Formats: sequence, C-alpha cells, structure tokens
Amino acid sequence: MSDPARLDPALLATLVCPLTRGPLRRDADMGELISEDAQLAYPIRNGVPVLLVDEARFIG
Repeated sequence: MSDPARLDPALLATLVCPLTRGPLRRDADMGELISEDAQLAYPIRNGVPVLLVDEARFIG
C-alpha cells in the first residue's frame, strides 16, 4: 500500500506556500507541507496537498 502523504518529488519542487510564495518542505511523519516563512503546516490528504490557508495549521 502506498503512503497517502507521499508526493512526487517533481511536484513538490514546484509547489510554494500560497501565502508567502516561499518554499515548502514535506514532513512525512505528520503528512504535511511546512512553510517556515508563514509558520503554517498544510495537510496532505489522500496524496493531494491542500494548499488553503484556512485549512493550514499554525506551527509558530
């Protein structure tokens, strides 16, 4: 069975934070994409990144 939080590396390289337009890093343990600049964690649901600020978790 594949990891639902797994993303294609090419896709991950093109994604940016919708708030800051800064880079995102994947946190495989939490199944999230992290924006250090915005201090937000965007969920990955069923392999699909949910890049909506309203859906993000504040990590600051």
